[in-house]
Amino acid sequence: MHEPAPPLATIAAALRRERERVGISIAELARRAGLAKSTLSQLEAGTGNPSIETLWSLGVALGVPFSRLVEPPPTQVRVIRAGEGPRLQADQADFVATLLAAGSPHTRRDIYVMELEPGKSREAEAHIPGSVEHIVVCAGRIRTGPDGDEVELGPGDYITFPGDVPHHYEALEDSWAVLVMEHR
Repeated sequence: MHEPAPPLATIAAALRRERERVGISIAELARRAGLAKSTLSQLEAGTGNPSIETLWSLGVALGVPFSRLVEPPPTQVRVIRAGEGPRLQADQADFVATLLAAGSPHTRRDIYVMELEPGKSREAEAHIPGSVEHIVVCAGRIRTGPDGDEVELGPGDYITFPGDVPHHYEALEDSWAVLVMEHR
């Protein structure tokens, strides 16, 4: 998979904005997210290479959806061509998520395209309380769901499950799927 850099300037600005909104220091946010203060300082400076796991941890610590940290400011008409958009790689699995659309504060939903390759599964921590995942497999086969309640899915299959509990994604072959993350 081709891996363009994550949207570092957008992430840096969003982290500063959300941290200031909550009224906490870099050290306190780093502690809440389980990150080194130096890592968070680099991200707020627009450097570093944040993984999906790092950004999810920061979103949970700030009480905001992951998308609020990577979504550029909205425009009237927005097109994301295949292979473009903010792509973020997982730390320990061949898993890439591309944010297609973040929900407004009123809709509270985000849409992603996930690309998964066989090998290590992606272990996801619980997202913000009330999160629900909706997944439609477009190609390949994946095993996903809350820990202990995983289901194997193929093309056209749909699953929904609580995203605020630990869960995982495992590609049984090269796969891609659409994920709608709902935040209640």
